[in-house]
Amino acid sequence: MFSVILQNTAHSVEKTEDSIKVNQQEIVWDLKWVEDRKIHLVRGTESIEAELLSIDRATKTLLIRIGHKTATLTLKDRFDLLLEKMGMSANGNGSLKDIRAPMPGLILDLKVKPGDEVKKGDVVLILEAMKMENSIKSPGDGVVKEIKVSLKQSVEKNQVLILF
Repeated sequence: MFSVILQNTAHSVEKTEDSIKVNQQEIVWDLKWVEDRKIHLVRGTESIEAELLSIDRATKTLLIRIGHKTATLTLKDRFDLLLEKMGMSANGNGSLKDIRAPMPGLILDLKVKPGDEVKKGDVVLILEAMKMENSIKSPGDGVVKEIKVSLKQSVEKNQVLILF
């Protein structure tokens, strides 16, 4: 499963060997590659030609032409969606808003305090989960605004731990 963002609207896409579902609805179409970057789609009585104009692999963004209109698609795979759910960004832009608990657990140690400047990869806290200590690292550079948890506090998955 992955997400496609088209004109600021996210659509969930699930592809199996037999079908493609967009927002839980199966899409039935015939397609034929016309050229390396052109495809011809037929759905019912509707016929559409689409062309891939450009790809930015770093941001997972596609510029496509469908008929006479162009559109920008941003793709998010399951890993991007998981990082986003955890409050982390996969795009590496370094702007942080918060760090969320990746799993339920117990706060064993806080390595930062409000006002501290952190760099990408710095350990910010230790979370015990399933009898294992997990070092939670900063996914980017930032300044700690607020610590939302305390030592020995139990936390739930996706709970905000630190604000930037």
